[in-house]
Amino acid sequence: MPSPTRPTRFQGRVPRDERCAAPGCRECGEFRAPISSTRSPDGPPQYRWLCLDHVREFNSGYNYFEGMSADQIMAAQAPTAGWETESRSFRPAGSADLPPRWADFRDPIDALGARFRQRMDEARREAADPRFTRDEHRALQVLGLEGGTDRSALRRRYSELVRKYHPDRNGGDRSHEARLGEVVAAYQLLRKAKAFA
Repeated sequence: MPSPTRPTRFQGRVPRDERCAAPGCRECGEFRAPISSTRSPDGPPQYRWLCLDHVREFNSGYNYFEGMSADQIMAAQAPTAGWETESRSFRPAGSADLPPRWADFRDPIDALGARFRQRMDEARREAADPRFTRDEHRALQVLGLEGGTDRSALRRRYSELVRKYHPDRNGGDRSHEARLGEVVAAYQLLRKAKAFA
């Protein structure tokens, strides 16, 4: 047990009754320390439990980068180290019709830049064809149409997409219902647009 004069709250402390792993020590081993500095690629590292004094002694001589090459050290210190792996939620598994996902980017800041570029492209399209509002430009994008489209091209494209996504037309497959809803909403907005009056 820790002595009454010693503080009881330390980062990483796990209250345990087992003794310190240092030979001859009678204190409780409450702090984890790796047994060896070499990392095993196929499993978690092995640990031993030390008392506060022995873990301080261990930490004063511990070198995380021991045994690593200069390139490995640089990679471990890079600001984006660890971003290369994807969590399950952000793995690329979606449709090409969806906006960019975090998993599409190696650098998280690049994702923000890509979204900014996407907004800038939308602003350019609006400036190029002011007949349509921002929502109407987005609806045209959902339907895969350009700004110079006429009413007959709009109807033709709407019919194509409904045939493509409607469950009655593709063997009862309901996996495209959300996309069908977007297409219908976009068409309903565009058919009332002043540009098609």
